[in-house]
Amino acid sequence: MKIYTKTGDSGETGLFGGVRVPKSDARVATYGDVDELNAWLGFARATLAQAKDPGDLPAMIEQIQRDLFAVGARLADPSRRIAERVTKIAVGAAEIARLEGWIDALEATLTPLSRFILAGGSPAGAALHVARTTCRRAERAMVALRQADNDAFESELLVYVNRLSDLLFVMARAANHRAGTPEIEW
Repeated sequence: MKIYTKTGDSGETGLFGGVRVPKSDARVATYGDVDELNAWLGFARATLAQAKDPGDLPAMIEQIQRDLFAVGARLADPSRRIAERVTKIAVGAAEIARLEGWIDALEATLTPLSRFILAGGSPAGAALHVARTTCRRAERAMVALRQADNDAFESELLVYVNRLSDLLFVMARAANHRAGTPEIEW
């Protein structure tokens, strides 16, 4: 199978179910933001491979990347045809609870914040901060998509991405802490 199909040469792409839409469609832009987030997380995971003490962060990121493939698939399926029959695209209460558990566990190892901090720090921490801001953009795109097409939007995806941005902030702090990189307060 070739990587190029030529079906998008006219500026359109296909959603699950065969519907063709412009590549500028809000739904396509939204799952594009999720894909970009996934790529930034891949970069962060690769950066953590160079760290002295990455701990559990690489495994967490890998699971998040898998979840984000599911989020993207569900965003590309406005008629919800595959969501019911493909278990690996499940994103719901259990996945959200997993993120919350990770936030709580990581925060327990960090000094509580009393001020805002500047993004940056170690290479892994900085990459996770970029992933966090990309996650917030994906979240904003989801909100806009929900406003445009509420019937074809699954609210648990928005909750997952909202919680994920919180986790990415805490993960960035944890990566910097493990690297011995101090946080710069604003």
